[in-house]
Amino acid sequence: MNIIFLTLFAFIINIPFGYWRSNVRKYSLQFFLAIHVPVALIILFRLLTGKGFEVETLFFTVPAFFFGQFAGSKIYSFRKHREAVPLTSCLVMDLVRVKNSPKD
Repeated sequence: MNIIFLTLFAFIINIPFGYWRSNVRKYSLQFFLAIHVPVALIILFRLLTGKGFEVETLFFTVPAFFFGQFAGSKIYSFRKHREAVPLTSCLVMDLVRVKNSPKD
């Protein structure tokens, strides 16, 4: 498997979790779940694809993890200041709600 695909997976999977993390109280159970659930998903993905845990892949996937979390939190803060409707902790539901909202 290509290292670029693995890095993109780590980045993309962390965006909704970063969005969720930015809307919960710090150091709560949800906060820790938003950080650690994607780690388990990435480990599962590595095991299912046979990539394993080669040291050179960590140089790409660990920063992708943090940048995905950061991007998700920035999306939340941007939307929080721009949207008139209250936001939830779920990026997908917020996007569906905005898409289905009536236009003025």
